[in-house]
Amino acid sequence: MVLQSIKFDVEFGLLEILDQLLLPEKTQYIKIKGVEDGWSVINKMQVRGAPAIAIVGSLSLAVEIWKEEFQDKKTLLREIEGKLNYLISARPTAVNMKLAADELLELAIQLSRDETCSTRDMKKNFIDAITMMLDKDIADNKNIGKHGSDAILSNLQSQETTIKVLTHCNTGSLATAGYGTALGVVRRLHEMKRLDRVYLTETRPYNQGARLTAFEMVHDKVPATLICDSMVAYLFQKKHIQAVLVGADRVAMNGDTANKIGTYQIACLAALHDVPFYVCAPFTSIDSSKSSGDSIVIEERPEHEMTYIAGKRIAAPGISVWNPAFDVTPAKFIRGIITERGVFECSDLKNQLNL
Repeated sequence: MVLQSIKFDVEFGLLEILDQLLLPEKTQYIKIKGVEDGWSVINKMQVRGAPAIAIVGSLSLAVEIWKEEFQDKKTLLREIEGKLNYLISARPTAVNMKLAADELLELAIQLSRDETCSTRDMKKNFIDAITMMLDKDIADNKNIGKHGSDAILSNLQSQETTIKVLTHCNTGSLATAGYGTALGVVRRLHEMKRLDRVYLTETRPYNQGARLTAFEMVHDKVPATLICDSMVAYLFQKKHIQAVLVGADRVAMNGDTANKIGTYQIACLAALHDVPFYVCAPFTSIDSSKSSGDSIVIEERPEHEMTYIAGKRIAAPGISVWNPAFDVTPAKFIRGIITERGVFECSDLKNQLNL
């Protein structure tokens, strides 16, 4: 059974998320009572991963307006717009929350202008649209898994039956509504009995690979090996890695991709060792407003995330810290963008968006 990181009951307006800061030592869910709670768990990285951020942020708005009564549609629309803008500010690099907010606001505007739609109907229809995001995300992830596994297996030599892959950070059930993006491809390969082993980086400074991806792989009994971030070059040299699979928080129109810090250096090493490097992400991660990675805003995190582990200081007191949460991988290092719609070359993204 795949881990459930988001629990939502639309009938009772209940939302809980698995606190990822406590994993793997403790499995504990946090109740989300409204947008303030949603913003907090996103900002503190108790929930993370671009798809999960958008879903949890949107669901936090759903549970907040579910328990409120509104005098008219204008008041409801004003509430929705203000809360969505607030949620976007929690983690600015991930584009999915912004895109979800734009789509939900457009829906709210349409419902407010529909004279046949009452205030009660407007609220219900808006909440229903958010609820559908959960099922859609899982379906999209499974399609990503299928398209990605097919693409990778098509590149195998005739004598090869199983493959070894490398992944970075966490892109599985804990980063999405379920199944995962890059880990969705890994899961699909495992289901097909075509996965020899997945290697995963610890992903400093927040250790999402060591804490979260490793937790998922052990839970699902997927053959996996943890390595330090500094071991990737030697891994490529000594093991026959046939593909790198990573996620994305934002993809620019030219294919430049923002992902967890450390992704760029893995891409450089993959190119040096002739290992195909794939980005796995829902289509909503493609940002048509960004022509290249140069215009992607990179979030910088607090210094304690580097200087402390589990509340214990590991760095010399007084040392200065630079802690960018993401880096940008140039499109020239990316073999393909694996989406729920198929696998595309970076140069083809504009055509896929009909731009």
